[in-house]
Parts: sequence; C-alpha cells; structure tokens
Amino acid sequence: MPRSTNDRQQLVTAVNPKAPISEAYRTLRTNVQFSAIDDQIKILMVASAQAGEGKTTTVSNLAVTYAQEGKKVLIIDTDLRKPSLHQVFAISNHAGLSSVLAGRYPVGEVLQKTSIDNLDVLSSGPVPPNPSEMLGSRKMISLLEELGERYDILLFDTPPVLAVTDAMIISSLCDGVILVVNSGKVKKDLVKKAKAQLEHVNARILGVVLNNLQLDKNQSSNYYYYGER
Repeated sequence: MPRSTNDRQQLVTAVNPKAPISEAYRTLRTNVQFSAIDDQIKILMVASAQAGEGKTTTVSNLAVTYAQEGKKVLIIDTDLRKPSLHQVFAISNHAGLSSVLAGRYPVGEVLQKTSIDNLDVLSSGPVPPNPSEMLGSRKMISLLEELGERYDILLFDTPPVLAVTDAMIISSLCDGVILVVNSGKVKKDLVKKAKAQLEHVNARILGVVLNNLQLDKNQSSNYYYYGER
C-alpha cells in the first residue's frame, strides 16, 4: 500500500534527512542519549496530554533517526484504542500487540519490517475489550524482555495521558518519557496535569518537545527539546 503525501510528510527524517526539521529530530535523539549518561535509555515512551499534539509523528521520526544511526529499533503501537502507527508506515494492522498478548500469535510472526533499514514496527493489532489489563499484564512484561534481547531500542507510541490510564501503565515499563506539547494549542494546566500524573507513577520525564512553536515571521515552526523538568 503506497503512502499518502501526508504520511511522507510525517516521516520527514526518511524522506528528507537534510531538512532542518530532520536535524531537529537528530538533536532530540542526541539529547535523549546524553540525558542519562550513567543509565542506558533502551525503552522510551513518547506521550502527550491530549490527542493531536504530534506524538505519533515525533516518535516515528525519532525511531527513524535511531535506525539511521545504526541501532536496531522497534517502534510499538500501544494505543490499543485508536491506533495510527500502521498508517504512518503503511503496514497491516491485521495482527499486532493485542494479538500477541491474547496468545493468538507469537511475536515473531507479527513484527513487520519497514522500508527503513534497522527499523521494525509492532502495530497495535485488533482493538481489544480490555486494553489497560493487557498492557499491565505479566505477559506484557515478558514480551518486553524478549524484545529487549532482539533490539537495541524500543519506542512506544501511546494514547494521550489524560484520556485513559494506558499511558501511565506503559510509563512504568520505560527508562524514560518524552512529553510532546502542541505549543499555543494545549492549555498549560492540562500539560501540568499530565506531567503530574506521570510523576505520580514515578515515570522519568526526560524532557519536553514543543511542537509548532512559532518564533517569528521569518522562522517556521519546529520541534525543540528541553531538558528534564
């Protein structure tokens, strides 16, 4: 299935690696790597307070930059309610994470390669009736241990933090969390609430990406990474 123009734009790091926005994603990758010199960041989650803040675009391009660096990368769609990662990478969502957790497929049968070297995707799979219970299960922990032996880095795309508890569950399994904020659109109180909820479950927030930050009329919006808050 060919990608739409919108999908190609979402994966700018693959389509146009020399673009300024691609360099911004590489800077994000570097900042993540240096945010924990003594502790390896192997499992990373990209979150947002609300839907539509650019979370999926951010995690997808971040995954590409890791793969371009030579890391073996797996990006996992843990949004078992409204998945979209399979659309970005133009892959099937017939079977995926929910299928593995339900015992219908071994994980090796549902991992999908992308057109980008070193980058695989585990799509969400069919929408289950009990997403939170699945993500918080012992089988999920065992699955991550297995995948951690196959890949250098695991990246999670999650539902919005304030929508459901799923993101908090996933954050407890991660080495760090990046919070994406749509500058000028999402209310500051909602961002603070999302941050507080993540900190309540002891999530390690590595930093914040401000999306669509308007600087001045001569500069276009971009992604910027800020250190730990």
